[in-house]
Amino acid sequence: MEKAALRTLWTECFGNEEGWIDTFFGTAFDSAHVCGLNRQGGLAAALCWMDAFCEGRKLAYLYAIATAPAFRRQGLCRELMRLTHEKLSERGYAGAILVPADACLRQMYGNMGYVNFGGIREITVRAGTSCSIWQLSPVEYAAARRAYLPEGGVVQENGAIEYLAAGAKLYAGADFLLAMSGDFGVELLGNTDAAPGILSALDLQAGTFRAPGDRPFAMFHSLTGERWTPGYFGLAFE
Repeated sequence: MEKAALRTLWTECFGNEEGWIDTFFGTAFDSAHVCGLNRQGGLAAALCWMDAFCEGRKLAYLYAIATAPAFRRQGLCRELMRLTHEKLSERGYAGAILVPADACLRQMYGNMGYVNFGGIREITVRAGTSCSIWQLSPVEYAAARRAYLPEGGVVQENGAIEYLAAGAKLYAGADFLLAMSGDFGVELLGNTDAAPGILSALDLQAGTFRAPGDRPFAMFHSLTGERWTPGYFGLAFE
């Protein structure tokens, strides 16, 4: 599938800036990890996926699921998901993960067999006593993240972490791991009580951090019939 067709579709559906699309193409994009549907001589719907792993299982994080406005409400998304699931099954994936943008999409994917799993919480705090924090490279962050993931946590590495690092800075402390974009902690693993000290160390007055919790976030669809779900998925590139 041509990048130009994807670029046109994404711009039409998401309104993303060219820089965002270029960043994705330069980090996490893999031309072998795309599924699309053509209608009337053009790309009408498509998605990409990034490899992920959990407890020895190979998973696909579905990303940028898009249907062109002119072709919506015609069942294309359901057909796209069916074709994607078939392709993933043929390639040995055990399941697919996605993060719905709103409640309506959550219900729609639920009707396609996706179920909520794990969860997140968001912590909004003001700066407190500063703590020690240092920056990590994407490779260092990915290695450290494995140790900080909760039981059943989904491992995301390689291009996905490079993509994350294009929009967030990666940090570690004595007992936490953090991806931070502005005043928003994309993911805080480990000691969440360190949040006020992190803000002070980064010269921020207040901020919000996403951490493992109970609020529905990601959804999972088994491709093997196995009655199993991951325990946690937190790095969503929204």
